[in-house]
Amino acid sequence: MTISPTQEAGTPAANSAFAGAIDTDAVIIGAGPVGLFQVFELGLLEIKAHVIDSLPAVGGQCVELYPDKPIYDIPAVPVCTGQELTDNLLKQIEPFEPTFHLSQEVTLVQRREDNRFNVETSTGTRLVTKTIFIAAGVGSFQARTIKVDGIERFDGSQLHYRVKDPAIFTGKNIIICGGGDSALDWALNFVGKAESVVLLHRREDFRAAPASVAKMKALCEAYEMQLIIGQVTGFDERDGQLTEVKVTGADGVTRRVPLDMLLVFFGLSPKLGPIAEWGLDIERRQLKVVNTEKFETNVPGIFAVGDINTYPGKKKLILSGFHEAALAAFGAAPYIFPDKKIHMQYTTTSPKLHKILGVESPVFD
Repeated sequence: MTISPTQEAGTPAANSAFAGAIDTDAVIIGAGPVGLFQVFELGLLEIKAHVIDSLPAVGGQCVELYPDKPIYDIPAVPVCTGQELTDNLLKQIEPFEPTFHLSQEVTLVQRREDNRFNVETSTGTRLVTKTIFIAAGVGSFQARTIKVDGIERFDGSQLHYRVKDPAIFTGKNIIICGGGDSALDWALNFVGKAESVVLLHRREDFRAAPASVAKMKALCEAYEMQLIIGQVTGFDERDGQLTEVKVTGADGVTRRVPLDMLLVFFGLSPKLGPIAEWGLDIERRQLKVVNTEKFETNVPGIFAVGDINTYPGKKKLILSGFHEAALAAFGAAPYIFPDKKIHMQYTTTSPKLHKILGVESPVFD
């Protein structure tokens, strides 16, 4: 049972269960770009962090959903992919040696009598921490699946909900289901690389960027790909291999479309999961922050940064999350160093920060 941190402090018995737990100053929930940058901002203040994520690798949605998709709004970086952004953030935080706990979800957060928190994960990892930073993006998420009886047995072989390795689709007959940006982006990407590309959408209207829709229609007119309006209602197989899907159109007619690979992009189903049980103020599945000075939630010592939070004027941008992480780190410092005055320093000129980062101080004439 999850115990809300706003309830009474953990009992001595509960706290004794955490004897031998990892003792740390900060726990970050979420290893996406904002969670990784939170490590950096805490590191500059000499605060070591443990990072927990339900995914098997760091990078969050950037790596899980669109590792090869270009990102154009990172300051001073004209363009980078989600994977490149993640790799650079990992390089940036190397001096701070964070500890990652992957493929596990935080299942319990409990306030202790000493005002620290007990934290436990789904794999039994236990930590005692002074502060918690929730950088969980949209929360736990999973792809919305295609609802056709029996087709799930091809999941991971011929049925895919994301593209991990684009090379496996080269020279294949591909059907892509969906009408959003992911569906259109990958359809356009595979034209000329796959043997054939069929985009399957249940209606004429698309949620994707108009420029992508226009490009897709132009390719269809040039017979370089095909658009079918309808839904998958069945499939056929031979020797354990998916060979074709049955597509029922708006006219009620069912057609058979051969394929090698089926890509489905019906969007994500985000859930806060256990976070919803921690006594935090929630508004439309997002965590409300008390103020934008330090991005602290209604529970002292718990901060929310990135897409998981909400406040007046909130913009769901990675760069906004970076800004929030910086202020949250300064907001958390008094909990960790109650007797220490924290001074603002610049990485350009501070010898102390140069030492922390492991770089030489520049000499200015």
